[in-house]
Amino acid sequence: MLSYIGRRIVYALPIMLGVSLACFALVHIAPGDPLVSVLPADASEALRQQMMVLYGFDRSYLEQFALWLFRAAQGDLGTSIASGRSVSSEVMRAVGNTLILAITATFIGFLFGLLFGFVAGYFRDTWIDKSASVLSVIGVSVPHYWLGMVLVIIFSAQLNWLPATGMGPTGSAGWQMDWVHFQHILLPALTMSVIPMGIIARTIRALVAEILNQDFVQALRAKGLGELGVFTHVVKNAAPTALAVMGLQLGYLLGGSILIETVFSWPGTGFLLNSAIFQRDLPLLQGTILVLALFFVALNLVVDVVQSFLDPRIQRA
Repeated sequence: MLSYIGRRIVYALPIMLGVSLACFALVHIAPGDPLVSVLPADASEALRQQMMVLYGFDRSYLEQFALWLFRAAQGDLGTSIASGRSVSSEVMRAVGNTLILAITATFIGFLFGLLFGFVAGYFRDTWIDKSASVLSVIGVSVPHYWLGMVLVIIFSAQLNWLPATGMGPTGSAGWQMDWVHFQHILLPALTMSVIPMGIIARTIRALVAEILNQDFVQALRAKGLGELGVFTHVVKNAAPTALAVMGLQLGYLLGGSILIETVFSWPGTGFLLNSAIFQRDLPLLQGTILVLALFFVALNLVVDVVQSFLDPRIQRA
């Protein structure tokens, strides 16, 4: 087990380095002036050169990347051009808010996705299976930002049941485990959970249908094992794949929540990325993308290790 974990960590290191290089390169080749948010329109060339030296933009790309990577390895992601605050503190605060939203959405999507998937798999080729499959396809196909706006119109503007924006009564303050704050997270979490719910339901449905057709299930039933016992064996065989899908969906929600967080004004990494893009804030943009990408790599590593505990055949493979 330890050798397997060690190999997975070694494999993740070059991926992290490649992610850092891609993050730096893609941000720098994007068009636009990174100093547009701090320099006045009539700024002199001398002031412009001074700011270029201050933020290190006068160096070559290779020097900038080496210096940025060295500082990032120490936890220093630079200073935001627009706000003048530490990028690390802003990103960590936004990551915490996004984690709250993404974990809640993943829990909802995983719970209902498993329910629909197992029901459709057990009752395959029936109207129950077809209904669950239709709901799964709709969940994957509906644009989540559009769904978010529809939910806001229905439950906030018309029915006035739930708040439309913010993560609490005070706006962007810290989220707490109470009913008032839960009301603020409900609409964005439901919106985010639709896509993972559809993906998990379709995956589990196909997996359960395949497992039920295998010989060991027929042997268990022939020996007189009840349906509850058969269900337990099906769950054990489906658990590694379900865990992998859930881990991937959590990673996608962390990086792909920019539209939903913008619609609901949720102060997470998506909202932060949106602000950094429009303000052309390179340090903030680089730092946010890097943290999200490294979190996704680390999440895949954790999922691989947990899968190996659930299914020892993965280690032997």
